[in-house]
Amino acid sequence: MRGAGDQRRRGRGAQAAAAAIEAREAAASAFYDMDQAQKYLDGRVTVFEDLDAAAAAPARREFTGLAEAADAASTAYISVLDAHDLDDQDRTPAEYDAARRAFVGSTERLQQVMRNLNGFAERLAPRMAQLEAALDQLPPRLTAARDAVAAADAAVAAARTAGMDASDPEAELALAKEGLTVLGRQGLGGLGLDGALRKADEVRAAAERAREAAAELPQMAEKVRNSLASARTRVDIVAGRVEPVRQAMKVLLRGYSQSCWHDLRGAPEAIEAALTRARERLNEASAFTSRTEWKQAQQSLTAARTELNAADRRAGQVTGRVSELKAVAADPSKPAERVQFAIRDAQRLAMAQPGGAAPQHARTLDSLVARLENAPKRLTGPHPDYWSYLQELESIKTAAGDVVTRIRSERGTQS
Repeated sequence: MRGAGDQRRRGRGAQAAAAAIEAREAAASAFYDMDQAQKYLDGRVTVFEDLDAAAAAPARREFTGLAEAADAASTAYISVLDAHDLDDQDRTPAEYDAARRAFVGSTERLQQVMRNLNGFAERLAPRMAQLEAALDQLPPRLTAARDAVAAADAAVAAARTAGMDASDPEAELALAKEGLTVLGRQGLGGLGLDGALRKADEVRAAAERAREAAAELPQMAEKVRNSLASARTRVDIVAGRVEPVRQAMKVLLRGYSQSCWHDLRGAPEAIEAALTRARERLNEASAFTSRTEWKQAQQSLTAARTELNAADRRAGQVTGRVSELKAVAADPSKPAERVQFAIRDAQRLAMAQPGGAAPQHARTLDSLVARLENAPKRLTGPHPDYWSYLQELESIKTAAGDVVTRIRSERGTQS
């Protein structure tokens, strides 16, 4: 009987040991799975931070909590492993059973942490997929940026070899090279994915501007030379208008009232001063051209053209004033007739509205008719104020046009 009892005890002990060992293996497997998941997700969150640091901050905070729970579960598992040496043959069935329960509890805790890690991974996956898809765009953009810098470098070198002043495209190229250096030095860790993509595009754009500017230098040189010759010719043309302007001013002074010419006083002198400034700017442009400083030459040319335009416009005002005043003096009724037509057009449009002309439009048009009738009263005395007369007619015509515009606007709003 004693032998049978010993045999049963040994059987129970073997079963308890086997169950404990099985529980230990399950715990070891759960620990390994959790440890691998923790390491993998730590790496994924680090990648997330490299790609988009701001967006990754909440994920890092959440993962930090999960990692702390995983570390605690790992520590507890190791404690259970140290406390239950199943290789000791002298253990009792009760001790094996206690070990089994401890390993089962550790397994459950490790698996719970594992489930939490898996849930975090599922939430992280869509955003990581988007970022990694965007990351695929970075290599070709970097290649495009490097190629653009190389092409700009070659264009600037060619311009310098041709004797051109390539300082402006060189400055643009320097910015592009600096950006390329930043990309190489900092990488995603310093810029983030969006920052790296944006920087690559900025480098490419700056390099392309430098290349285009360098390539345009020969054309700019030819354009500046041609413009310089044209501007010198135009100086002579405008200078030839000075004497006719002097004669026109004499006509105005002798034949018309002061109000017809007081705004044009000093026109010949103003034209000559503008011509002097234009010649100075052209001399500057010529000096810049001799030094192949094409951009500066272009700026001086622009300034010269501005002076010439002002002089030409002033000359036209004087000679044009004489023509206008002679025409109105010959027949004051002609410009008035044109204004009368404008008022009648406005009146017809006003009357064509549903219910007839609106009171405010009718009042305005009636006042314009009265002004037109009174306008000839300005033409009195030995030197009639023809210019004031013409300005009054123009003012009336403009006011009639304003009425037409308002009527059409109101009609459009109502429809």
